[in-house]
Amino acid sequence: MNFDLLIIGSGPGGYVAAIRATQLGLKTAVIERSELGGICLNWGCIPTKALLKSAQVFEHAKHAADYGISVSDVKIDFEKIISRSRGVSASMSKGIQFLFQKNKIEVLKGTGKLISQNSVEVTDEFGNISVFTAKNILLATGARSRELPHLKQDGKKIIGYRQALSLEKQPNSMLVVGSGAIGTELAFFYQTIGTQVTLVEMLPNIVPLEDEEVSKYLERCLKKMGMKTLTNSVVEEVDTSGEKCVVKIKTQKGIEIVETDVVFSAVGISPNIENLGLETLEIEIERGKVKVDEYYRTSVSGVFAIGDIIATPALAHVASAEGIICVEKIAGLNPHPLNYKNIPGCTYTSPEIASVGLTEKAAKESGFNVKIGKFPFTASGKAMAASARDGFVKLIFDEATNKLLGAHLIGYNVTEMIAELVVARNLDVSAHELIKSIHPHPTISEAIMEAAAAAYGEVIHL
Repeated sequence: MNFDLLIIGSGPGGYVAAIRATQLGLKTAVIERSELGGICLNWGCIPTKALLKSAQVFEHAKHAADYGISVSDVKIDFEKIISRSRGVSASMSKGIQFLFQKNKIEVLKGTGKLISQNSVEVTDEFGNISVFTAKNILLATGARSRELPHLKQDGKKIIGYRQALSLEKQPNSMLVVGSGAIGTELAFFYQTIGTQVTLVEMLPNIVPLEDEEVSKYLERCLKKMGMKTLTNSVVEEVDTSGEKCVVKIKTQKGIEIVETDVVFSAVGISPNIENLGLETLEIEIERGKVKVDEYYRTSVSGVFAIGDIIATPALAHVASAEGIICVEKIAGLNPHPLNYKNIPGCTYTSPEIASVGLTEKAAKESGFNVKIGKFPFTASGKAMAASARDGFVKLIFDEATNKLLGAHLIGYNVTEMIAELVVARNLDVSAHELIKSIHPHPTISEAIMEAAAAAYGEVIHL
């Protein structure tokens, strides 16, 4: 055998699994056909956050006078914003390369395909084929932008997330189809820098996985900044034959026609399971995803799968956690299976969204009698000082046990606060333990303590 572990894919699942595997003494190699770091580092999480930071700085500069600072002639340099974002991604990818070298992880450049239970065929960019063997093989090939039959991406007028992150010229107008995290974050970015955005969502609320109260609050914020949002609406047709895209949208009020420079399709992702050799080994597939057990073992012994190609939340931090559990099991340790009921989700608009656990609706539908505590950022001294009054913290407790069922935050810096509530749920912390845990003042995070106190009618301290 060439290796103890061969990993196909170097995204957040693959590269984290590789590093943990070498720490545990497994001779490891990673097969990657493109940039190290996968979609997240190169075309997803990281470059998007770089763009959003530029939008935030632009917004602060426009309102500098509110802070007693005079700034004139604030302009967007779209090319430099895109260039900075690509540079951040390139730097992070080089960081993965350094970690691989430090941990003696071999990188095999090319496209990997299973040819047996213990061997993988790697085809490089010139068509040369090499075969490598391993005791264990881990599939971490991630996903790509999903295409709808009537929204075929041409890369120019109808685009996916890759083009949205690297346009050469800022469009005057953009229609975004799909209001998940990817669609909403990039819709927010473009609206902030001056593009007129229309956001279309087929479900009743934008960011539909979030608590309804949070979704409606964000929608009001987006409308306030000038974005047009259409919920309960479906794009039926896009005519790209003219200078502009002519989009036919079915809404609750009837058919609406929108003319726009570009249509950004953000309707989800498709797992990269084609041409992997799954059929050759007869690896079991269920509803378009690789079927695995709690330790990510497929139906074929010695072959594992993690991340976006299995039926778990398609989030970078989930893939990383799965990768660690998987290789620890391979190495003979006894890791706990991942608790998928305690996965945090974040959307990096302004205000930000962060959540974990059950929404209010889901908690009630599950039969819980709930206590709900809310604390608005208008009552937070730190938020007021930062001119970040939008948002609130909403905590949902089980009335019978006082345990935290769900947490839903919208506002300034809340993506940095959600981990406290993930830990609280992991440790089965009660509402009163949250209340009695001293939070520093003034901070945004004390809104968590105050929301817990509000659920039980205790005094709120400004």
